[in-house]
Amino acid sequence: MRKIFIVGGGKGGTALLKKFMNTESFTVSGLADINVNAPGMKEARKYGIATGTDFRKMIHEQIDVIIEATGKDEVFGELREIKSKHTVVIPGMIAKIVMSLIEEKEELIQRLKSYQHELDIILNSTYDGMIAVNQKGVITLFNRAAERIVGLNSEAVIGKKASDVIQNTRLDIVLQTGQSEINHEQYLINDTKIITNRVPVINDDGEVTGAVAVFRDVTDIKVLTEEVTELKQAQSLLEAIINSSDDAISVVDEHGLGLLVNPAYTRLIGLQPEDIIGQPADVDISEGESMHMKVLRTGKAIRGTAMKVGKQHKDVLVNVAPVHVEGKLKGSVGIIHDISELKKLNAELERARKIIRTLEAKYTFEEIIGASEPMQAVLEQAKKAATTSVTVLLRGESGTGKELFAHAIHNASTRKFNQFIRVNCAAISKHLIESELFGYEAGAFTGARPGGKKGLFEEASGGTIFLDEIGELPLETQAKLLRVLQEKEIVRVGGTKTVPVHVRVIAATNLQLEKAVQQGSFREDLYYRIHVLPINIPPLRVRQGDIQRIARHFIAKFNEEYGRQITQIPQATIDYLEQYDWPGNVRELENVISRAMIHMKSSDTTLETKYLLPLETKLQTAVSMDKSFQAPKEIASLDEVMDRFEKEYLQKVLASCDYNKTKTAKLLHISVRSLYYKLEKHRL
Repeated sequence: MRKIFIVGGGKGGTALLKKFMNTESFTVSGLADINVNAPGMKEARKYGIATGTDFRKMIHEQIDVIIEATGKDEVFGELREIKSKHTVVIPGMIAKIVMSLIEEKEELIQRLKSYQHELDIILNSTYDGMIAVNQKGVITLFNRAAERIVGLNSEAVIGKKASDVIQNTRLDIVLQTGQSEINHEQYLINDTKIITNRVPVINDDGEVTGAVAVFRDVTDIKVLTEEVTELKQAQSLLEAIINSSDDAISVVDEHGLGLLVNPAYTRLIGLQPEDIIGQPADVDISEGESMHMKVLRTGKAIRGTAMKVGKQHKDVLVNVAPVHVEGKLKGSVGIIHDISELKKLNAELERARKIIRTLEAKYTFEEIIGASEPMQAVLEQAKKAATTSVTVLLRGESGTGKELFAHAIHNASTRKFNQFIRVNCAAISKHLIESELFGYEAGAFTGARPGGKKGLFEEASGGTIFLDEIGELPLETQAKLLRVLQEKEIVRVGGTKTVPVHVRVIAATNLQLEKAVQQGSFREDLYYRIHVLPINIPPLRVRQGDIQRIARHFIAKFNEEYGRQITQIPQATIDYLEQYDWPGNVRELENVISRAMIHMKSSDTTLETKYLLPLETKLQTAVSMDKSFQAPKEIASLDEVMDRFEKEYLQKVLASCDYNKTKTAKLLHISVRSLYYKLEKHRL
């Protein structure tokens, strides 16, 4: 890029400055004038160009061209004396002439480009195919109609010989003979019949410099006739389908004026076709914005919009899609579903669900079996908790009856006539847990209900929510739960407004939350918030005196379910049951009694020991699965030994379950999420 220095900031120098600023080949490095307020000086400062009143101090060797724009001979002479050898000094008048020539050249180039663009538009917009070749038979023009008729892409053929890429072409013959071929009928390789004119291009000297073919697909006439016939048939079929549809259908043109409605539409709306055809799209709307007009504005389809239409203000769900013809928006079509009855049924269903939920807390303290000292102490503690609204944390191994205690606490509280909602935190996907607990606003995510949805905390307001397996909650959900416990309010997913909730929280877990806090998988502040009143439910192995009562309860239950008549349970059977540690606690005892009674005869009345599983070897079998286990040669910490055994034991149990993780978790009496955590921990 050439560097230019201008001497003189008057009209001439200013004009030159502006012209050079619009070129890419030159850059103005400076401008000098004895008048600091000369127009050229002001203009140069606007562009950040160096300015000065003494050109002698500003001229340096990097300047390629100096333009003298003052018109003074003495200035021109002095500039020639002080310039460097490679620098050229040009009078302002000559510079103006050169700039004018440059501008004229650029204008001619622009005109040529514009002409070429217009020519391309004309050639590509014509219905006739056009192919041109040069003197060597190389294709130089191949318009869009030619692409459509011949079935080749212009990019693939331009620059190549026509005889090489287009079969049955005769342009090479026209080049050789210089003779035109007019109204020549021909079939292409794709069985397309064309009528073509091929003429040579002859210059002023009579030389053939190329050839042009202009051709038309005459098979289109036949196809067009067939299409018209098919169109009429399709129109009749479409009208029959539209008129027989139970869904209301409405079609408008690009201006939003009614074009077509079916009988289902007039029945739903309560208007006649003449009241709608030719009328604005919102003539039938009683509440809401016209989705037809919105689609016509945006050009995008709309689905699942709730509205009220017609004289009866019926609730409907509207799907509207744009109608494009050859890339142009020509209208829109709407399908309207009457959901007024569905809305009533949903309301009734919601009321039924609420009634069912009030009945879900079906256990009381009187139904919890436990006369042993540990159990009596826990029952007394739970009954005291029921008299308050404080958050309760039920702790205990899997199968100890934590949910029974939650039911009983709710039924013994002042909230017993309100909602009791149970939430298994491990059973809900982590992607859905927040929307289930706290609800969501309309449009919060793909698939969200149009009107949003209440969360379980809102539904439980005034009652109790039981958060089973709270230790499985994701950390981000734990943070929101902490806010609910602290502020007594929730914010729906996708919303900003707080909603007050007056709910009593009962949480339960079989995990060591303290260890989870240390590992960072459970928030410490939430731990202290829910640990206000912990109730530790004892495992069955420390209250074996209750086994006989619990076993008799289950026998009575399964007698009714299985049609059995078991009335006796020998002391030997009780002794046998009391010798087992019951890692699955009451739930495992229930399963053992259930399996035993299933395999008994309908005439049996006594639950003999022989019907029970070999409980005394159950734990031994698990340990002996790995016969190759050897004690470490060096003494390790207990945690290391336990981790090592846990990993080996998990490997064996997984293999025995054919690597079915759900089955493995059930056998180990842990949640699937806990199993995944352990597998990740041991890199299994």
